[in-house]
Amino acid sequence: PLSARPQPKMAGAGRVWRVGAVLLPPAWRLRAPGRAFGAAAGRGGSSGSGRLVLGAAFALGGSAGLCLAARQRLREHSAAELPAGSLQLTLYQYKTCPFCSKVRAFLDYHGLPYEIVEVNPIMRKEIKFSSYRKVPILLANAGSPLQLNDSSVIISAIKTYLISRRNSLEEIVSFYPPVKTITEQGKEVLEYENKYWLMLDEKETKRVYPVKEVRVEEMKWRKWADDWLVHLISPNVYRTPKEALASFDYIVREGKFGTLEGLFAKYVGAVAMFFVSKRLKKRHQLRDDVREDLYEAVNEWVKAVGKNRLFMGGNQPNLADLAVYGVLRVMEGLEAFDDMMVHTNIQPWYQRMEEVIQK
Repeated sequence: PLSARPQPKMAGAGRVWRVGAVLLPPAWRLRAPGRAFGAAAGRGGSSGSGRLVLGAAFALGGSAGLCLAARQRLREHSAAELPAGSLQLTLYQYKTCPFCSKVRAFLDYHGLPYEIVEVNPIMRKEIKFSSYRKVPILLANAGSPLQLNDSSVIISAIKTYLISRRNSLEEIVSFYPPVKTITEQGKEVLEYENKYWLMLDEKETKRVYPVKEVRVEEMKWRKWADDWLVHLISPNVYRTPKEALASFDYIVREGKFGTLEGLFAKYVGAVAMFFVSKRLKKRHQLRDDVREDLYEAVNEWVKAVGKNRLFMGGNQPNLADLAVYGVLRVMEGLEAFDDMMVHTNIQPWYQRMEEVIQK
C-alpha cells in the first residue's frame, strides 16, 4: 500500500499533503476481531500539560465528541493538475476528526484534488488567519478565494456548485448564513439551519432527486450522522482503560507531540478520556454497554439502505452514504471497529463504499 508522503510545501506550522483518493487499510479483514492497535508516526510538540491533553482530545472529535481514526493511505495528486477554472481546494483538519473525515470522503468520491493542512490541536496556529476556530475549514478558489466552514455546509455548497454553475461559489455559500444560538450550557455557537439542503432550481432538483422522498431521506440521514452517530464514537473507543490507552497511543504517534509531551499525553490523556467517555455516555443516555448503542445505530442504517440497494443513493452513494462512511471509518484499526464489523450487518455496505471511493 502507498504510504502518506508529505510535500515540501508548508502552510504556517502545518504539514501539507496533496491528496487524491483517501484509502483505508481493511485492518478488520487482516486480523482477529477485538484486537486494537495504533498506527503511523507523528512529531512536533507544544507546551502546557493541561492544554496538551485537552488539545489532543479536541483534535479527535471537535465539538461533537472524541474519536479515533485508522491510518490513511494517501494518493498524491497535485492541485496544479486541475484544469483552468476548476476548484483549488485546501482542507484544514484534524486527521482524527469525524467531521473532517466526512469532507475527505466527499472530496475523494467526487475526484476533487485537494491539499491537506494538519492543524496542531493545541495552538492551532495553522488557522490563526480565521476567526472560525474549529475544523474542518475548506479554502476554495474558483476564481476568487473563499473560506467554507462546517462539514455539512462544505459538502452541500461544493455539491451544489458541481451540479449547478448558474451561481458562483461565493453566491452559493451565501445561501448558508450562520445563525448564533445559545446552548443549554449557555455557550454561544454558530448554527447553519439549512446546511443539509442543496441549492438547486426546480429542473436541477428533479434531475438529482427524481422523487421527493429521495431528497428527504438523504437529508434525514445526513442529520442523523451528525446528531447521533458521531456521539457514539468516543464512548466506544474509550470504553475501557485498555481501549483508551490504545486510542491515545494512536493520537500521540499520529499527532504533533514532542517526546515528553507525547508521553504525558498518552498516559494522562488516556486516563482523562476514559472518565470523560463516561460523562459522554450519561449525557447522551447510552446503555451501560455502549457497544449495544453502536450496534443498534449501525444496523438501523443498514436496514434503511435495505436489501435491494447497493447504497442509499441506489447504484452510487449519495451524501448520506458518504457522511455515515466518513464518521464510521475514523474507528478503523481499533477494537470498537472490529467488534462493529463482527456483530452488525455493516460489512458488505462498508466494503462497497471503500471500493467505490477508491475507483
